[in-house]
Amino acid sequence: MSKMDALRAMREARYEEAAARAAKPGAAPARPAVRRSAPAAAAAAKRPAKAAAATPVEPGAEPGLCGHRNMGGRTCTRELGHAAKSHRYS
Repeated sequence: MSKMDALRAMREARYEEAAARAAKPGAAPARPAVRRSAPAAAAAAKRPAKAAAATPVEPGAEPGLCGHRNMGGRTCTRELGHAAKSHRYS
């Protein structure tokens, strides 16, 4: 038996096993659904708000604008606390 024949036989055996498992009524899924604990979910919900609040506002920036400065000295013209990952400079 060649290597390819052995791989084909293993693949067919796995396919038949999966088909037999799926045919059983009331069979549990192979991987149970992952549940997030309440503290982890709460911490994940707090992260975006905390990141938006931690964004420093540059002095001299117009009120209501992000004011982030790039290395060239240009300032971001998006609204303060924008959800976009990139800045829009002018």
